[in-house]
Amino acid sequence: MHGFDEQHTLFRQALRDHLDRHVIPQVDEWEERGELPRDLWKPLAELGCFGLTFPGEWGGMALDFWHQIVFIEEVSRCWSGGFAAAVIAHPVLALTHLAESGSDYLKEAYLRPGIAGEKIGGLAITEPHAGSDVASLRTTAVRQGDHYLLNGSKTFITNGVHSDFLVVAAKTDPEAGAGGISLLVVERESPGLSATKLRKLGWHASDTGELAFDDVKVPVKNRIGEENAGFYYIMQRFALERLVMAVSAVAACDQALAYTLQYMGEREAFGRPIRKFQVLRHRIAQLSAELERLRAFNYQLCRAYDEGHYQVTECAMAKLLATELSDKLATECLQCFGGYGYMEEYRIARFFRDSRLGPIGGGTSEIMREIIGKNVIEHSK
Repeated sequence: MHGFDEQHTLFRQALRDHLDRHVIPQVDEWEERGELPRDLWKPLAELGCFGLTFPGEWGGMALDFWHQIVFIEEVSRCWSGGFAAAVIAHPVLALTHLAESGSDYLKEAYLRPGIAGEKIGGLAITEPHAGSDVASLRTTAVRQGDHYLLNGSKTFITNGVHSDFLVVAAKTDPEAGAGGISLLVVERESPGLSATKLRKLGWHASDTGELAFDDVKVPVKNRIGEENAGFYYIMQRFALERLVMAVSAVAACDQALAYTLQYMGEREAFGRPIRKFQVLRHRIAQLSAELERLRAFNYQLCRAYDEGHYQVTECAMAKLLATELSDKLATECLQCFGGYGYMEEYRIARFFRDSRLGPIGGGTSEIMREIIGKNVIEHSK
């Protein structure tokens, strides 16, 4: 069902080699520090990671969506949900809006340097009182001549502290509900913009931030697309974000399962490796079967997306099932380690913490079930 060919395999090998040599050995340090070094972005950009599917005229490689899937899978196997989240959010969340709907000015000012790894972006939609309910945003952008005056707050923003620019959703027509939202590109150094780093259960290496906007002046030319069309742009991207989370979850599960099997072959109890015990073998068998089933479903959706099909319900299904499987697999794999699974020196402990974000971020499992239920019921009429 997948669409990988020799070109994708060569890219995967090159990227994996880079990650094995320059990322995975540093992950423990980054997790401890609670942030990623600035110098990791440029080498990834030189491999093409931030412009895989974007037009060549802006520095992209104009490749197919399967190259993006290779990138997502490989960074997701690096034992740091925070690292994966940061480097995926930059191209998939922030740069995609610029590439799809930005003006030539915005593409030159932010997309080109974003693809080159010279400027890092973040997407700021979620607010303390509005997550998946985008229409209820309270952040406002009031037009005054050639600029907007931005006021409000955002929270749980990946790359929210150390990024160079932010794609911010704000109400430009507060009376119009979902029809009054616009997307604005806000410079990090804009007067009136402040950011606070949040302490999290997992994803320690990423800078998840809370943002405050106090009369921040944003030039009108920094608006992405049409005024009041932001809700439409956001909804277009939500399906992609959820598909990406599903692919990332399955890739991370692959790594965790392999790590667990290695430990089970080394650890002995009652005179034999614990991988010989039927109760553990059956646990691994069940997890492996469920993982392969979801991988096939994910690749089916990737093929559809690559062919231009917009599958909101199915992407919600994939995100729901893959992130909840990751949560289950993390629990059961950690159990195979016994007491050592509870020790931070074993990577399964970090995977356990990081995987818990899956059923929450990008729309909770409850929201996914609501989307699926609504669409399935309506289509049954």
